[in-house]
Amino acid sequence: MKVSAARGFRDVLPLEAVERERLSGAMARAMSMWGYGPVETPVVESEETVNAGLRTARAETSFRLIDSDGKLLVLRPDMTMPIARLVATRLKGDPGPHRLRYVADVFREGASLRGQSREFTQIGLELIGVSGAAGDAEVIGALVESLRAAGIDSFVVAVGNVAVFTALIEAADMSDEWSRKVLAAAHDRDLVGLDTLAETSGVPADVRDALKSVPRIRGGADAIDICRRSLPGDAARDALDSLAATWELLDTIDASRHVSIDFGIMRSFDYYTGMVLEVYVPGLGLPIGGGGRYDALLGEFGCPSPAAGFAVGLERLHIAVADSGAGAEAMIVDEVVGGEARDAFLRARTMREQGRRVALAVDGSVASEPVDVTMNGDTDVRR
Repeated sequence: MKVSAARGFRDVLPLEAVERERLSGAMARAMSMWGYGPVETPVVESEETVNAGLRTARAETSFRLIDSDGKLLVLRPDMTMPIARLVATRLKGDPGPHRLRYVADVFREGASLRGQSREFTQIGLELIGVSGAAGDAEVIGALVESLRAAGIDSFVVAVGNVAVFTALIEAADMSDEWSRKVLAAAHDRDLVGLDTLAETSGVPADVRDALKSVPRIRGGADAIDICRRSLPGDAARDALDSLAATWELLDTIDASRHVSIDFGIMRSFDYYTGMVLEVYVPGLGLPIGGGGRYDALLGEFGCPSPAAGFAVGLERLHIAVADSGAGAEAMIVDEVVGGEARDAFLRARTMREQGRRVALAVDGSVASEPVDVTMNGDTDVRR
């Protein structure tokens, strides 16, 4: 019988596990400096909880199981919905704001493709109870400092706002089917598809031109003004004003040098309502993290509150750190102590009290050497 890990799941061996622990610990300490405390949630949620944020997007990728009571459960596909549920139930009545961080495994079903992962580790935070530019800037600022703490300095946080597309769809006043197609193309960053939809008969000329130009606008603070001039009338004025104020706050704390305004960014989950972000590093074509504002989600659980957050995929972060050369060599032990058992145990205890990591090799036993691993780069993040 051939024994192996299930498709899309993998073992993490000591050297890699040590480095993953170092990265997640560094990010957690940086988040704690912003006042975020750790939380843990169950690995499964009720189907109703998950469907609150996945009405249409990616619901098909959820792992489902039936418990002994016949209740349908879902392995959490991200951490935003579980934390929203936690706040709406366990912290109901507490005015907040709530600053919560986590390191957790999430699960998404995928096609039977070679190397396609179905389990990922996310490091992230959620800020619940703070709205507007101050909340957005706090989330982005904490993200920037967390990535710096992990050992990465060359990265870009691309920031957009879904309200811009929402405003264009409303201004077009087209059919629901057309609107769904526009959102789907935007989620996929299908610029050719958006160009085609913009040419649909009945689309106002100013909306048509904006659909073609706005997703291609990116840059610094000037990109906000360019977008403002490209939109019909006062469309998305409040969203753009908030984005400009967010930039100013980030500039104040020297975080804006890592930020790029990008109006082509959308997110796959349905719950985002305003600011959205993705994190990119040189040499890796996929984002290592993402997030945004989801002011309507907690209302689905009967506890309306503004909220925003981000998640970074630990697997992709590990690859990015390794590629940058910033990661220190992972060490399991500092010393191996052998000889007669009683003497070795005493000497090892003294060394551990001095802060050294010590393995025993007594009575002829040999300390096992840690085994390095080759990472699989096909990983995912919150989308």
